[in-house]
Amino acid sequence: MSPVVVSLESVSAAHGTRTLLDGVGLGLDIGERVGVVGRNGAGKSTLLNIISGTHPPDSGRVVHAGGTRVGALSQADSLPGGTVRSAVVGDVPDHVWAADPRQRAVLTGLGLIDRLDEETGPMSGGERRRVALARLLVQELDLLILDEPTNHLDVEGVAWLARHLATRRCALIVATHDRWFLDEVCDQVWEVVDGRVDAYEGGYSAYVLARAERSRRADATEARRQNLLRKELAWLRRGPPARTSKPRFRIDAANALIADEPPARDSLELRTFAASRLGKDVYDVEDVDLTVGDRTLLRDVTWRLGPGDRIGLVGVNGAGKTSLLRLLIGTLEPGAGRVRRGASVRPAILSQEVTELPGDLRALEAVEQVARILAVERGRERTAGQMLEQFGLPSSRQWTRVRDLSGGERRRLQLLRLLMGRPNVLLLDEPTNDLDTDTLTALEDLLDSWPGTLVVVSHDRYFLERTCDVVWALLGDERIRMLPGGVEEYLARRAAAGGSPGSGTAGSGASTPSGGSGRSAGSGGSSGSGGSGGGAGGPAGPGSAAGSGQASGTDARPALSSGELRAARKELARLERTLEKLGRRESELHKALAEAATDHERILTLDAELRALTSEKDQTEDQWLTLASKIE
Repeated sequence: MSPVVVSLESVSAAHGTRTLLDGVGLGLDIGERVGVVGRNGAGKSTLLNIISGTHPPDSGRVVHAGGTRVGALSQADSLPGGTVRSAVVGDVPDHVWAADPRQRAVLTGLGLIDRLDEETGPMSGGERRRVALARLLVQELDLLILDEPTNHLDVEGVAWLARHLATRRCALIVATHDRWFLDEVCDQVWEVVDGRVDAYEGGYSAYVLARAERSRRADATEARRQNLLRKELAWLRRGPPARTSKPRFRIDAANALIADEPPARDSLELRTFAASRLGKDVYDVEDVDLTVGDRTLLRDVTWRLGPGDRIGLVGVNGAGKTSLLRLLIGTLEPGAGRVRRGASVRPAILSQEVTELPGDLRALEAVEQVARILAVERGRERTAGQMLEQFGLPSSRQWTRVRDLSGGERRRLQLLRLLMGRPNVLLLDEPTNDLDTDTLTALEDLLDSWPGTLVVVSHDRYFLERTCDVVWALLGDERIRMLPGGVEEYLARRAAAGGSPGSGTAGSGASTPSGGSGRSAGSGGSSGSGGSGGGAGGPAGPGSAAGSGQASGTDARPALSSGELRAARKELARLERTLEKLGRRESELHKALAEAATDHERILTLDAELRALTSEKDQTEDQWLTLASKIE
């Protein structure tokens, strides 16, 4: 088979009067792994549908190499009726498919191995989607196309899927808002923006760096967007080394860009301000039993939330995360024990449904119905229209009736109405659903300066680590436990307990010496989190060991002499010039490969040159990174 799996030649596509793709040319080789990002409605799904052959382009053409086996997971529910067994393995006898390690691993990893005889018809949308994903992953494919595959998967399921995809040799294209997943799985990022597709080397972290560097070099006038990128870069660089060491990217411009950028948020100042608004008591859950239906979710649990706490809540689907939020705000009553709420607590909860929005109002009116002005930081205010702009609803869409907005736009509107109400306790239940990466970055920026108590239920690991200081977990054993090691500790506990990733049911949980009670980090308790440090796996500030798994301290490497330093900097500059030349030639070769998609001999020649150039570029980058490390 040709090294080029699929190529797009001058592809254009429109939706109504809006151009989504305008003369796009792309090529994808065997083994390449591409993440597709862009704002909701930019054309990501359209691009994937055109590449898979589901929808033809309006103009241009898509060329698949001869014999290419393509499999695609769309956001639409196209699962046939019947049992899980028939949907995933068809009529293949059990002893045949069970002898295939891949098929066993997929069914086990997605929590379906014990549900083979269940009918798919009565299943929830999330369960049916996992069946559709399993149906795809058991196949031998040359090109795998996934549109939002992490939707309806919990943290374990997302981690399992990342590990599984890393073992496959096929080419991969995945559109997702899950930024941790992008970093783990992809070696390229395609950004769909303004009708074009911009390609970036590396995962999401490398994409953020390259995007910020492009913006800096172009002296972009979008100061607000630039500031968001700088804050996110600063957070990425202060976090665990694994977050930035996997992709190979140049860090000198990034270091200059964020050298004076303060931490994403001042946790101590926010806690002090939150205490002045909330007092010392927020929620005290005391000796509580919680039963929903015939299931006991919590038994004899004590849990205290203080002013300014930023808590991430994880657990398998069905463990009771949403029920715990409802217990806090009072829509669920405990079977035993009590929940004490501070006198000044003014909570707001973001549910997973968007049914409460006023469909007849226009988007701007729906926000102004709550408030016209929002104080985003001390001394700074933004109007409802400005906030809508920040959340991805430009002025051209602000007068659209709510019922005519897309699902993602309604989700953004729901979240903004919640924030405009000025709550001092914010409970977010899967807030990242239907939000693109730019909107998530805007939300994270807003939460950085939000002084109040925050509880986030999410399967989005990146969002949890970015916005929360500590992680608590429902492990399915009727307790709630604080995890100093964050999401990594949660995954380790679930693995030790034999948990099934993506199973959608609460497991037995892990037995630990620690009890399920105690105060949350920053509430003065003895949970051992160390206050607002990076318990969620995120950073606790420069030099902190929290979350990174590294002790602070100075580097033991010997310093360079002044002469050695001058020589090293001169060599570094030479390597940079070489990398720029190699990068330009690499782009030329990719373009030539896309243009020669039907010329087999030409493709072989170009591919050989590209492989040699890639090897030379890798060696040069290694030399650059080693030298840059010495200079640092």
